[in-house]
Amino acid sequence: MKKKLYTREEFEELRRRSAEVMTADEQLIKDALDVKVRAGKYYWIHQTTWFGEPILQLPQDMFAFQEIIFNTRPKFIVEVGAAWGGSLLFYSTLMEVLGGERIIGVDIYIPDDLKERIGSFGKLSDRITWIKGSSVEVDTISQVKAVIGDSREVMIVLDSDHTHEHVLKELRLYSPLVGKGYYLICCDTVIEYQPEPDYRPRPWGPGNNPKIALDQFFKENDRFEVDKALGQKLLLTNNPGGYLRCCKD
Repeated sequence: MKKKLYTREEFEELRRRSAEVMTADEQLIKDALDVKVRAGKYYWIHQTTWFGEPILQLPQDMFAFQEIIFNTRPKFIVEVGAAWGGSLLFYSTLMEVLGGERIIGVDIYIPDDLKERIGSFGKLSDRITWIKGSSVEVDTISQVKAVIGDSREVMIVLDSDHTHEHVLKELRLYSPLVGKGYYLICCDTVIEYQPEPDYRPRPWGPGNNPKIALDQFFKENDRFEVDKALGQKLLLTNNPGGYLRCCKD
């Protein structure tokens, strides 16, 4: 039997249809979440690195970030909750190829040795600005705005305290910085769909998490829509329904 050779357009349509059907496979979605939950006790999401520095994200989600950055070419990326800094290097690597101005990492804990390690990558490091402080403090927001200026070619990644109250504050504070066509990513919405882990106690869990904050945010704000097509591709993700595209100025 002769193998069908797809045009690029046909292949893209095949991918789109397949992702839709995959997302409708409830048992597969359940199985994928079960794998993630079971692997969580082994700190699976902590195993990814970029240039040797840890990224506390699933590789599937990092590829989704890459797709967003490639398609939208933000001048600025603000990551709230920079942790070990590997993701900042990841964004900067993409900007080195695609263009862009600065990466901003916001965190309450930025030890000197972390800044030294992330600062040792030459041009990649030069593009990174650190801001130490709570993401919802007035001074922190002022420092972010001082870097991005009047630009709204901004991508925001919210990945700090995952309680409903805190994330809702972040959504309200950072969403105005994002212009039409750019993205705000609300991380760890998956918390709503998985049992609270007994091996790693946290103040958030089902009923008190980024997904619940997003539900409230959408009642208040009509500038954003969920990028469902992107989410349908991932299967394994920390951020179901958390990839938000700004659709209004």
